[in-house]
Amino acid sequence: MSKLDGIALEIQWSNLIATVTEQARALQRIAFSPIVREAGDLATALFDRQGRMVAQAVTGTPGHINSLAAAGQHFVREFPPDTLHPGDVLITNDPWLSAGHFFDITVMTPVFRRDRCIGFFGSTIHHTDIGGYGVGAGARDVHEEGLWIPLAKLYEKGVPNALLHSIIRRNVRTPEHVSGDLAAQVAAGRVGAERLNALCDRTGMDDIQDLAEAILDRSEQATRDSIRKLAAGTYHGESIFDVPGGAKITLKAAVTVDVEAGDLIIDFTGSSPEAPIGINVVLNYTAAYANFAVRACLDPDLPNNFGSLLPVKVVAPEGCIVNCRYPAPVNARHVVGMYVPMPVLKALHQVMPDRVLAEGSGAVWTIQIQGKTEDGANFTSSMFNYSGGMGARRDKPGLDATCYPTGVAAVPVEVLEAAMPIVFTRKELRHGSGGAGRQRGGDGQFIGFRMRTREPWLLNVVASRTDLGPEGLEGGEGGQPGRFLVNGQPVNKSQKMAMAADDDVMMETPGGGGYGPPT
Repeated sequence: MSKLDGIALEIQWSNLIATVTEQARALQRIAFSPIVREAGDLATALFDRQGRMVAQAVTGTPGHINSLAAAGQHFVREFPPDTLHPGDVLITNDPWLSAGHFFDITVMTPVFRRDRCIGFFGSTIHHTDIGGYGVGAGARDVHEEGLWIPLAKLYEKGVPNALLHSIIRRNVRTPEHVSGDLAAQVAAGRVGAERLNALCDRTGMDDIQDLAEAILDRSEQATRDSIRKLAAGTYHGESIFDVPGGAKITLKAAVTVDVEAGDLIIDFTGSSPEAPIGINVVLNYTAAYANFAVRACLDPDLPNNFGSLLPVKVVAPEGCIVNCRYPAPVNARHVVGMYVPMPVLKALHQVMPDRVLAEGSGAVWTIQIQGKTEDGANFTSSMFNYSGGMGARRDKPGLDATCYPTGVAAVPVEVLEAAMPIVFTRKELRHGSGGAGRQRGGDGQFIGFRMRTREPWLLNVVASRTDLGPEGLEGGEGGQPGRFLVNGQPVNKSQKMAMAADDDVMMETPGGGGYGPPT
């Protein structure tokens, strides 16, 4: 297989992409939670026997996809392929081994051919609830944040692990949704396994190892060749932003281009220390978004897999906010993690200025609600989110109300109003919030809502950039910061808030930075 010509290899590669994409589509069709079904907050991928990610679906978020890539080898170390059996399904939500917080559960399905494990299909999705504090940043350590599932077998030889299923159901607020989404992950893994075996039947392959080696080798070599075309040196970038509660966070990135080795080293030394609230980021998630920034600028058409990720090394001092230590709280890790690309892009601007955009609004604003319906029934909402404006590009304006860098969609208001007792009172673009420039930054948006209830309710809102707006680039003006209002009054809290039945909420998300001096 390693001697396949380019056309034959491209055909096989297209088949693999179609297989993992079908896995992702099946997962979205079956999932219970709107954040998965409507917003696409997920990742699916194919792994070889060594736990190396070979191919990912065409949908998914960078934080999930590249964290899932890191999780593969942890599973293989704990459960070597030759010790597994048909019908086994593996699971974890360990923040330091997978996607950085308890809400993101990773499921790995071994693929068997003639009773031999030839690879794995993995998926990571955001679950409705995992117990504990909820989506917000108010927990003081990771153990307040919910249920911790170690590397384990969710199914063994096709039989559900009854005790683990029972533990999960008894420790979450929405057991039907969580169980349904786990079942969707298992079913999607089986879809992938069936399609991969069908591909092997068509091509006469006994396994995928030779094909995987060819793809990973070519992906790594192509990435190293692209790095070698850059000017050698170390380039620096810095981004400063505010987080829930008003604290200012600094992220510093030193990007070293090693043209001899074909390596890119990204060092976050000098970034802010761990925070006392749940906005800390594990190194997996930091590396995921740092790699996204590189990939966005450096041959974005190359496959994203173990081979193409290998030349990019991400380091950060233990105990800093982007490489936190146990037991740091991490539930709202996206608040900092989604800003990771910003200093990396600023550094890369010095070596490839035509491929970098201005700072955007950064992290999505996430919301989770707990309370009672008008008839007194308890409910807990899934997380839903809204974005600000994207930074302007060199030759194009920034996109309005676009989730960059995560790429997750907003759940339609009609879906949310049908799923929970919420009424949206306003949703429109915040015109003029993007920074002026030769190319203007994207605009943020207004989102207003209230609850249909007679009882007090609880609100988690994770908002950022309510003080410092995104910076412009090359003389462009900065975007406007956002505002979070309750009954018309600004609020800036990291804790879960107790709300009255008739409280009115308004969110004004930030605009993106402009590019170039205004004309």
